[in-house]
Amino acid sequence: MHRLLTSVLVVVLAGREAAGKNFPFESVQLSQADARSFPAIHFGNRHEPPPHNSAIPRCRAWPGSNDWPSDDEWKRLNVSIDGALLRPMPAAAACYQGDLYNETTCQWLLSQSGRTHFWLDEPLTTLTQWPQGSTCTLNLNPQGTCTRGGFPEYVVNATRVKQIQAAVNFARNKNIRLVIKNTGHDFGGRSMGAGSLSIWTHNLKSFEFIPRYTVGSYSGMAVHVGAGVESWELFNHMARNNCSVVAPGGSTVGVGGGWLAVAGHGVLTSKYGLGADQALAINVVTADGKFLTVDPNNQQELWWALRGGGPSTFGVVTSVIFKAYPPITMTSVPLSFDVNRRPPSSTVPSPATSTLPGTVPPTNGLATASDTATFWRGVSLTYRYCNKVIAAGGMCYSYIYSLGNDSFSFTHSHSIPNITASAATALMKPLFTSLQEDLNIPVTLPNLTDRSASLYAGNGRRTGSANPVNTRYRSRLFPSHLWDDDTAWNATFAAIRAGVEEGGYTFHGIAYSPTEAIAGWPGADSAVNPAWRATALHGSLMDVQPEGISAAEARARDARVHAYVQRWKDLTPGAGAYMNEGDPAEIGWKWSFYGKHYARLLEIKRKWDPWAVFWAQTTVGSEAWEVVSLDDYPAGQNGRLCRPRGRRAE
Repeated sequence: MHRLLTSVLVVVLAGREAAGKNFPFESVQLSQADARSFPAIHFGNRHEPPPHNSAIPRCRAWPGSNDWPSDDEWKRLNVSIDGALLRPMPAAAACYQGDLYNETTCQWLLSQSGRTHFWLDEPLTTLTQWPQGSTCTLNLNPQGTCTRGGFPEYVVNATRVKQIQAAVNFARNKNIRLVIKNTGHDFGGRSMGAGSLSIWTHNLKSFEFIPRYTVGSYSGMAVHVGAGVESWELFNHMARNNCSVVAPGGSTVGVGGGWLAVAGHGVLTSKYGLGADQALAINVVTADGKFLTVDPNNQQELWWALRGGGPSTFGVVTSVIFKAYPPITMTSVPLSFDVNRRPPSSTVPSPATSTLPGTVPPTNGLATASDTATFWRGVSLTYRYCNKVIAAGGMCYSYIYSLGNDSFSFTHSHSIPNITASAATALMKPLFTSLQEDLNIPVTLPNLTDRSASLYAGNGRRTGSANPVNTRYRSRLFPSHLWDDDTAWNATFAAIRAGVEEGGYTFHGIAYSPTEAIAGWPGADSAVNPAWRATALHGSLMDVQPEGISAAEARARDARVHAYVQRWKDLTPGAGAYMNEGDPAEIGWKWSFYGKHYARLLEIKRKWDPWAVFWAQTTVGSEAWEVVSLDDYPAGQNGRLCRPRGRRAE
């Protein structure tokens, strides 16, 4: 009898989970009574016809403007969301003379904070600084005063769905720019905006393991993850629950934020697909302030758009149910070499490589090619070989650094799931043999053992830390057909080489292939850019945007790097780019980031958000608005959000 009752209980619980049981924080929702008591947070009705253009302000409300909410209204909003409204100053204010000056704090921020979780737990900061306008830089002896620049005016520290609903309604009803920030991993400034109200989802940390979840043709393990759970936290949950989940490669990337909304790649991309392919249900607050559960059976068009259709576009995601898999072993095979090694005492002159987080080029201990031509032949050979790693469900992860004076360094690793040491050795030996014998590059194949493979979920507790930088990415998804044609590949690799050798940039390459077959159900039918399904290499040109440069200097830098990226585009017509690691000033961004899906996504956007509550640069529908920059900085967020003159309301 006890076993029978236990079995019945398991079935009942599984059925309840499959119906989309909410986390406790999602059960605290905004009521009609709440909205009646404070009309500024009343719900919207997307089915009502929008007002005539003449009745819609051209710009969002701005601090000090006549339509900016009064202090009393901000206080009432704070009361309605249980005191979750913050008005923080930038952390770097501690370095500026004034009431907030604190030399000890400033020194700690400069020297120690990047080794901690401080910047992830800071409500304003995004980890890429340049879109903010450099109005409050972290500097021991800064000049001038600290101002907000592109940082939001107010932040809602969301720990309940009710707070998110009230914030969305308040922003919509009071004509305030709204932004969404999760962990701050944002290379394009989409999580910030001057004069805005920010919804901060970082602290939505709930997690639940679901032994059996059934929806449509899927029946298996799943996990329910709060939007603010970071990758390192998810790995720890995997270890405790003896399962594996497709997760971001960066340890402090939020699982339910822009990673999911754009595509989301990781070490299992060639085995199980993209992050967006893993979703089985998504809880979201939409532009009318409603809280919905969308899945293959509910709100199908929104379900399609939320998986790959862009961040900060269709709603605020609060939690996601993802597929889970049995524990996975992962074998890593490193491979690195350089050429014309610089003396250990020398410095790396190129600003393109000097301060990239976690990507400081090695200066010794690598195998060395005999000359530059041989070095590049070895790099090309290694990238060509990645198609064999992809066929085994693996991934290649690499950087090519320009060290100046015709010196270069190449770091590369191959990650292969569920493979024995002997099989991994057999798979990788031909590459190492070719490098050694054909090119005389003295690389050494590691002595692999089955013990060297560790659970993908991890055996020990992981942690996360991060530090703000000024890295800029320019991205391209290189299609797999290039690997099958020597002429096409040689031309493509020559264009990659030129960006490093001539341009002095860092090339970051990740080889994988998230085809529709690998995506499976329901992942294969989503808004993910179709270019992903044909790709074999995600490549980025990276540099660091210097602080304090003028808008004209920034434009000149953009033009220079765009010339190299254009060579990639010319060789890959119809392909795309990864928006999360792409350029907010991407030329032809609609096709690059969304491909043929853009028109359908725009139709869904207008239906679900006729007020354009959700806006971020290069997101669907964003062309109807622009940031009127206070400093004229290209792609910056330090300015008021307005419709261009003569543009109709969207």
